[in-house]
Amino acid sequence: MTTIIVLVILVALVLFAINVYNRIITLENRYQNAWSQIDVQLKRRADLVPNLVETVKGYAAHEREVFDNVGKARAAMAGARTIDESAEAANMMTAALGRLFAISEAYPELKANENFRVLQEELSSIENKIAYARQFYNDAVLQYNTVITTVPGVFFAGPMGKTKHVYLEVPEADREVPTVSFSAGAASA
Repeated sequence: MTTIIVLVILVALVLFAINVYNRIITLENRYQNAWSQIDVQLKRRADLVPNLVETVKGYAAHEREVFDNVGKARAAMAGARTIDESAEAANMMTAALGRLFAISEAYPELKANENFRVLQEELSSIENKIAYARQFYNDAVLQYNTVITTVPGVFFAGPMGKTKHVYLEVPEADREVPTVSFSAGAASA
């Protein structure tokens, strides 16, 4: 009888360990998938931006710095290798696009251009998807970090080599409300 009780306890412990292990792996896969969804939307945005820039260039040829910044941000996104690098590049792109759209305010004929409006609407849709994907990613990271830092997951995470992951956050500089001013037909943000 004692042998059966010991076997039942051992089986229960093994099943418990398997359950915790599987939970950690499942949550890790979830946050990795969430990052992939962000990456897909960032790629769509990066692919759309050259069309938008070319449309705006025809109306605002003298706004060279803005176009250069958009190009630099797009290159940074293409060259990003880590989540942190991608997040930083995405923030650069967001800032550059904000300045690009500020230019459009200075050119009413640009705002009326059908190509520009379609591109702006598509970009707005992508931005909404990116925001949702970032929120989903942060939720997935929260669940993962909670499991690996609380009992019993903490006892399994270390031997499995699992560590906490960082949340995607808006840099302090990007939290400020941009100021848009128009002078002599040019916009700055």
